Amino acid sequence: MTTLDYAKARELMVEQQVRPWDVLDPRVLDVLAALPREAFVDEAHRNLAYTDVQLPLAHGEFMMKPVLEGRTLQSLAVDPTDDVLEIGTGSGYLTACLGRLAREVVSLECHADLAATARKRLAAQSINNVQVVDADALTYRTDRRFNAICVTGAVSEIPPQWLQWLQPNGRLFVVRGRSPAMEGLRVTAGERNDVNAARIQSLFETDLPYLVGAAPTPAFEF
Repeated sequence: MTTLDYAKARELMVEQQVRPWDVLDPRVLDVLAALPREAFVDEAHRNLAYTDVQLPLAHGEFMMKPVLEGRTLQSLAVDPTDDVLEIGTGSGYLTACLGRLAREVVSLECHADLAATARKRLAAQSINNVQVVDADALTYRTDRRFNAICVTGAVSEIPPQWLQWLQPNGRLFVVRGRSPAMEGLRVTAGERNDVNAARIQSLFETDLPYLVGAAPTPAFEF
């Protein structure tokens, strides 16, 4: 049985998938080229770690396609001095990327087993500036303010408290809409972090599974 050359697959992922989808930020490309994505994929799907597909996780969750991960990271424009909140740890891969880009990352995961596995994977990669918290982002409470918030699942509407967790001029990336017509958005807080002053920019069309509890209410037809 032929062993997959993960390093070569990683290079091809960056050059043939991510970069052609207008991901040109050098820091983002460097992280994607250096971080072993296969280390965050369950063994059953490891040979698919660098393919252009969503990979299944437990609880009906999915790992984003690499192209979407690249666009997500680029949209947040994370600086080395930034504190980042991630909503939905999942496999821990995007968490690890954020950890390499930011000063500190807090990642919320509502499934305890996914959180525990992600902690082990992050530790194995010596990523020590990430805290994975067992929490539901829809009921989570914090007084902390972040420079960037990364939401890894779709929502039908953006919860107002998420915008309140941003620093002035902070950025939030989220996919919003009703499947299959969704769009990736960058929301930038106002200078005084007035929720009503937030600026919303549509980046691209996509389709992503909803965060737990964030799907639209079913519409009843009579």
